[in-house]
Amino acid sequence: MGKLQLADVENEYKKFPELKREDVQKIREWMEKQPHLPKITELERILFLHSNYFKIEATKQTIEAYYTCRTHVSMFFAKRDVTNQGTKKAMNTIYGLTFPQRTKEDCVVFYGALKDFDPSNFDLAEIFKLMIYVIDLNFLEEGPATGYRIVIDMKGVLFGHVARLGVLPIKHFLYYLQDAMPIRLKGLHFTNIVPFMDTILALIKPFMKKELLDILFLHTSNEHMYSYVGKECLPSDCGGDQDSREVLIDKYYGRLIEVKDYFLEEEKTRRVDEGKRPGKPKTAMEIFGVDGNFRKLDID
Repeated sequence: MGKLQLADVENEYKKFPELKREDVQKIREWMEKQPHLPKITELERILFLHSNYFKIEATKQTIEAYYTCRTHVSMFFAKRDVTNQGTKKAMNTIYGLTFPQRTKEDCVVFYGALKDFDPSNFDLAEIFKLMIYVIDLNFLEEGPATGYRIVIDMKGVLFGHVARLGVLPIKHFLYYLQDAMPIRLKGLHFTNIVPFMDTILALIKPFMKKELLDILFLHTSNEHMYSYVGKECLPSDCGGDQDSREVLIDKYYGRLIEVKDYFLEEEKTRRVDEGKRPGKPKTAMEIFGVDGNFRKLDID
């Protein structure tokens, strides 16, 4: 098995003049006073600070939400073995990767599209789980990015897929994306949109904050998206200049499998210990509500 090649923290200090060592230390000292939180690396603290534009209090909230979410949302964060049947099925169902070429504004592009058009093979929770693996791998090996653009290519999406869009996976993933994921999200793009797009939006919009709705973009074609994600970023079978999607996912999924031990170890070591949380331990029901809704997390 290969080893995860973590980004060099010294390069991050050079890349981002606003990133202060004393702020990274402040986060470390705060975390040491939170006995329920895990021990994390300097790189991880940098990722959280960067994603919050170096604001200390916002960073604390993201850290709390991130590890609490990873502890209690088992559909995405339990059994993190990329070679298990669910993840393998997702790998056979979608193209899910970050493009090798960043946008002109230096944004990382995560791209998701159907590889298998049969709705009976579509498992949204496993697809979100794969998407999180992919983004984890990117920010851990590449470090913080100016921004991320998430592109969902809807080519091949049928109305039968809509029936398999479970509310709970959507709700939990959008919470994680908006409140916990340590990235600067610059755009959520749906391209090659389908005639029943309004039905899909009606499912997801109730769980989107205004800030996410403001960066939601609908595109009739890949060309329509070029001002955000240019031809130079796209795979050849999407009209772009890069390798085909098949070539790209062979490399990307292969890399995920090479570093699978990292994800297995992360599941053991990067979780909240509710028994040590100051005050009253939180249960999943208290955090998510009786019906699975997330409630606002109380930050100590």
